[in-house]
Order: sequence, then C-alpha cells, then structure tokens
Amino acid sequence: MKKRKCPLPTVDIIIEYKAGIVLIERKNTPLGWAIPGGFVDYNEPLEIAAAREAKEETNLTLKRLAQLHTYSDPGRDPRQHTISTVFIAKGSGRLKAASDARNAKVFTEKKLPGKIAFDHRQIIKDYFLYKRGKEPGW
Repeated sequence: MKKRKCPLPTVDIIIEYKAGIVLIERKNTPLGWAIPGGFVDYNEPLEIAAAREAKEETNLTLKRLAQLHTYSDPGRDPRQHTISTVFIAKGSGRLKAASDARNAKVFTEKKLPGKIAFDHRQIIKDYFLYKRGKEPGW
C-alpha cells in the first residue's frame, strides 16, 4: 500500500500590541519577517499551540484569542505543505524575541518590512481588511 502524505497543521498569531502588530524576524530558512507561529504538537489543541508559540517567540501572553481564517494553499510554505489556522489576539507583557526568532518588532499597516516569509503578507493584508470591516475575499 502506498504511504499517504498529509499536510502538517500550524498556527499563526496576529498579535495586536501597542499601536500595531508583532512580527518576528526568522533565524531559520525561509528567512524574513513573519507572523509568530509554528507547528501544532500531537494531542495539542490549536488554541494552546497558538499561546505556546506566541510565548516562545515573543515572550507575550495572549488575551482574547479569536480565529481569523485557515490558509491551506499547498505552496504557502516552501518547505512542505502546511495548513495554518490564523488567530488574532491582544498581546500583553514585554516583547522580546526568543526561540527561533532573531528579532521581534511592532509594525503598522503603513510600515511593514520588505521581506515577509511564507504567505504572511497576504494574511496581514486580509487582517487589515477584516479590521476595517471589509471582506478579505477568501
């Protein structure tokens, strides 16, 4: 019998913090800035994975976690097929890069970094449309 390949579940968290959103600069490939997030562990609920990844990469605690959308394009991650459930949350605490994040900063819609990894530029665009009450076009 042929072994079946399945996409891996991930979470990404748009953390609203101060007057913008938190992005992390990745230490590992693919390089660039990204929405904090990562792989979901076996037996781990998505919401717990989101809180864990946010804490690991940004040192922030999440409040008012809400699901935005799920992104599943097979080409969204150049390493392998992933399906990401994206959450929105308020961040509290002191922002500090950790784990596989080289840096963590707050960005606004008008001032985003040039190189953004994965499909995160589109996710960020969808988030800001959603916040303005407009349809992202999923």
